[in-house]
Amino acid sequence: MRLAILSDIHGNSIALDAVLADIQKQGGVDGYWILGDFSALGHDPVGVLERVTALPNASFTRGNTDRYIITGERPGPTLEEAQTQPHLVARLAELAANFAWTQGFIQARGWWDWLAQLPLEIRLTLTNGIRVLGVHAAPGLDDGPGIHPALSEEELRKALAPAEADLVIVGHTHFPLERRVDNIHVLNLGSVSNPIIPSLQASYALLDANTNDYQLQQRFVDYDHQAVVEAIQKISHPAEKFLTQFMRGEKISPWAQI
Repeated sequence: MRLAILSDIHGNSIALDAVLADIQKQGGVDGYWILGDFSALGHDPVGVLERVTALPNASFTRGNTDRYIITGERPGPTLEEAQTQPHLVARLAELAANFAWTQGFIQARGWWDWLAQLPLEIRLTLTNGIRVLGVHAAPGLDDGPGIHPALSEEELRKALAPAEADLVIVGHTHFPLERRVDNIHVLNLGSVSNPIIPSLQASYALLDANTNDYQLQQRFVDYDHQAVVEAIQKISHPAEKFLTQFMRGEKISPWAQI
């Protein structure tokens, strides 16, 4: 059995197409897991949903931004924070416009119910008995700090405690990593879009499993960042400045130095 596992597409169909093409170059897969953050922030929220739901044997979880679209929650800053810290007003306004724009697309094109019904997690037991958990941020969570390189071994152990799994696969932080603590193997996929790694590549993973063992291969894929910038600008996207910073390598994470 072979699965392609990806997350954090964020409305970027150009990056998604590059990843899907790479999957086929690697020989294809038997199924797909897509672990949330499908539409919000990017230039093509519905195009992404149309592509992923057309994939064979695909399973999905929700991410925090999928939940924000449906519930009206926001990642911050809050109105109260902006009132006391005026430099946050522009950020708050951009977020409000961005999510309102995406919500309008989702509602108008009939994807609201699909997004609202996404589950928190996917579970699978391989033929060799290995229990696999796919979730957006961390076991039991679609939000929060997630699994990132700055976690100590004890912090990672605590984050994985609710997993009830041998292999945990997450996204959310946009930073790829692979670690083990006790008997749990954890892989962070990184992200398809909005890269924070120096190469600015999309990342995803292939899981190959047989009756004896499994192998994980993390893949890094080039795509046309300028084409994404032009697509964002063409539609006068309300978060143009924020999104193009990722495409131009202006949002590299300090974790890249760890």
